[in-house]
Amino acid sequence: MALALTSSAFTHNGSIPKLYTCQGKDISVPLAWSGLPAGTKSLALIVDDPDAPDPAAPQLTWVHWVLYNIPPSAAGLKEAVKPGELPQGTLEGLNDWKRTGYGGPCPPIGRHRYFHKLYALDTVLPDLKRPNKAQLEKAMQGHILEKFELIGTYQKD
Repeated sequence: MALALTSSAFTHNGSIPKLYTCQGKDISVPLAWSGLPAGTKSLALIVDDPDAPDPAAPQLTWVHWVLYNIPPSAAGLKEAVKPGELPQGTLEGLNDWKRTGYGGPCPPIGRHRYFHKLYALDTVLPDLKRPNKAQLEKAMQGHILEKFELIGTYQKD
């Protein structure tokens, strides 16, 4: 069975409900995964938006959430998960608001895509002291067993 990531809030390439955005409660979506490859020692999750600020003329990828060292015994993350509720051992990185935690979709213009990227790693990473996405990606190099992407979209009313 291959690595898979799903959400009960939206389907792949489907619309993310307003509840999970800056126009709603700005809470994290529920996520579930399965099919971890043999040898998985930890998981990492990066949620980002490659369409910022305007999908017609993207200039940067905006990072919404960075988690790593999620234990392979965890089967997912519940809706509106708070830092103290993350699976034991999970560490947080910085999003592009320069804080830890989830920051929901809040596109200034157009319909944006939000990539929920799950990585199965063959190691438990050292404490990277609140890394940004690039620092986490560098630390994961050579340790990625498998990767899966779940994409949701959102456009403000």
